[in-house]
Amino acid sequence: MLAEIITIGDEILIGQTIDTNSAWLGNRLNEYGIEVIQITSINDKKSSIIKALGEAEKRADLVLITGGLGPTKDDITKKVLAEYFECDLVYDKSAQDNIQTILKRLNREILQINLDQALVPEKCIAIQNSKGTAPGMYFEENNTIYVSMPGVPYEMRAMMENDIFKRLQSKNSSYAIEHHTITVVGIPESHLATSIEHIENSLPDYIKLAYLPHLNLVRLRLSAKSIEHSVEELSTQIQEVFNQIKMIIGDSWFEGETRLSAVVGESLVTNEKTIGTIESCTGGFIASKLTEIPGSSAYFKGSLLTYDYETKVSLAKIDQNLLNEVGAVSKEVCEMMAKNALDILEVDYCISSTGIAGPGGGTNEKPVGLVFIGLAKPDGSVMVEKCQFYGTRQQIVERTSNKALDMLRKAIKS
Repeated sequence: MLAEIITIGDEILIGQTIDTNSAWLGNRLNEYGIEVIQITSINDKKSSIIKALGEAEKRADLVLITGGLGPTKDDITKKVLAEYFECDLVYDKSAQDNIQTILKRLNREILQINLDQALVPEKCIAIQNSKGTAPGMYFEENNTIYVSMPGVPYEMRAMMENDIFKRLQSKNSSYAIEHHTITVVGIPESHLATSIEHIENSLPDYIKLAYLPHLNLVRLRLSAKSIEHSVEELSTQIQEVFNQIKMIIGDSWFEGETRLSAVVGESLVTNEKTIGTIESCTGGFIASKLTEIPGSSAYFKGSLLTYDYETKVSLAKIDQNLLNEVGAVSKEVCEMMAKNALDILEVDYCISSTGIAGPGGGTNEKPVGLVFIGLAKPDGSVMVEKCQFYGTRQQIVERTSNKALDMLRKAIKS
């Protein structure tokens, strides 16, 4: 089944509202084996909507429409749909009851403009809205399925999950579909693609490999869709492919799309270890990533933010003479930061960071993006990695954080 998504609203075109609906729909439709071939964003004009519907009908089996179902005059989607399918608007009793129930619960006056939201094209099946007042509309016309839904993301998502996906699954059930993802850390996308090119080239037509890179991380997703194979067979084949990939990339991966901070947190809990940080160039970002996971108080004990020389000396007990000799951005200072903070915070592991995040402050000897990352371990030893990152200030900070957490992941694993 081929799908097209049409988003309606001037607010999307002028950048006032970000179109998260299409991203969510594309991801979920893919899981159901429905291929999105086009996403179209249009304004609230009748002519634009009619043109988009006519063009989508020529290339898609399924047309998903979001937006334009509110109670105000600029919400014209259902009127245009009624005209497009040559039918009248009629009141849907269930939709009307839903509107009255919601407004009474909110202790709001029920106006005619609210009740008119229960008007739907006569040829559609009204889809009840469990999160709002505007019903959705489901049509099967001209050998195509059309679904019109509110633009409010949580209303649209509930409608899809509670109703629409069940209808679509019954019409698209001939395919077996399976997806699996691993996240690769610290290997650039181009290097990764080159190293596993022979594996990718050997994949059968019904298995596709996707690369999804983000700041020192690359998600590898294998998707299989077949009429001739069962889900179990596809799952086995995908695992065999990933086993080949893992043999090449070593331990630079973890399962799924889980956040790296969650993977590290789970390992710390399992091994009954604690972690702390001492940060300079990352400004507390590594600590923030570690504590974004619910329950992180079980393993995260605290952090020292030592941004200038004075605080490095007073809080981290870094030797002033060492700072004067080699500078804060150095392997020696990074090592001492991690070692001293391990004792100060009384933790099993301690991450340290010092570098030049930019955009200014760099020199020929120490350019922007130069970062030293340290990791003090339970045995008292400290490993330090020198990195040269590129990008904006925030990208350098995030790359540093991802690298530091992966160093911790590997250390706990070993």
